[in-house]
Amino acid sequence: MIRNEGTLKALALGALILGSLPLAAGGDLTPPPAAKSWWQTNYSWYDVSVNYLDWSSGTKSRSGKANFTYLEFEGGMGWDWGELYFFTDWENPGKSFDTSEEPRDGRWVIKPVLDINIPADEGDWWKNFQVHIQDYYLYSDGFRVNNLVLGLAYKFQIENFFIRPFIGFHYTDDNFNPAGWNGYMAGWTFNYDFTLGSQKFSFSNWNEIEFDRNSDYGGSNSADGRSWGLNGALALWWHVTDHVTTGIQYRYADHKLGAATYQTGMIYTLKYNF
Repeated sequence: MIRNEGTLKALALGALILGSLPLAAGGDLTPPPAAKSWWQTNYSWYDVSVNYLDWSSGTKSRSGKANFTYLEFEGGMGWDWGELYFFTDWENPGKSFDTSEEPRDGRWVIKPVLDINIPADEGDWWKNFQVHIQDYYLYSDGFRVNNLVLGLAYKFQIENFFIRPFIGFHYTDDNFNPAGWNGYMAGWTFNYDFTLGSQKFSFSNWNEIEFDRNSDYGGSNSADGRSWGLNGALALWWHVTDHVTTGIQYRYADHKLGAATYQTGMIYTLKYNF
């Protein structure tokens, strides 16, 4: 017989705790599942790359642009509530940030893109819509610009393909004009994965169209020179191994990138995937 009062209290407390734990099908005690943190990712990926942008001869003569090398750190991650993509570029690495004369000028670029899921039940027509937020920031000695877009996106995805069109309000802040709303931006990103024999490839495109630009930014008194502009790249990627990717991109822009003309070039890329 147990006569110690402390022992009796301990046994009673243990019985109460055990009685509150759920039992598995086999009768084993199972602790309740830990709550998933809102910041716990479902996936993430990162890579670093070296890139060389070779502008066409016509682009160089029309715009005065020069070829350049850039280093890039790129990544993405996804949660139950949304997805983030970003890259940051160091253009003309090793060159001075104290000059604006191409090709001797150093430049820094960063672009985050955040898509937040709109709450919906299965079957709701808006289930794949997302709040779309993207920002493009460039810094150099002669030019600084911040292009912010706030809008909506729609993501369609199957096993080896996805596309995300978007549209939003466009806000511009640079060192030549007062900050303000600058019309709209629409565009898309898509990626298609495929194999040829045992080799893995991807075909991708990002495309942005600015329209109804404010005359301070897109009119005849700005470098872009028109109320609408085009900016993007088509890319073919060869995934040589899990860690090494190489690719070629067709770079294009029209009345964008500070030039009132059409611009084309090729980008040659070597990536290391973490």
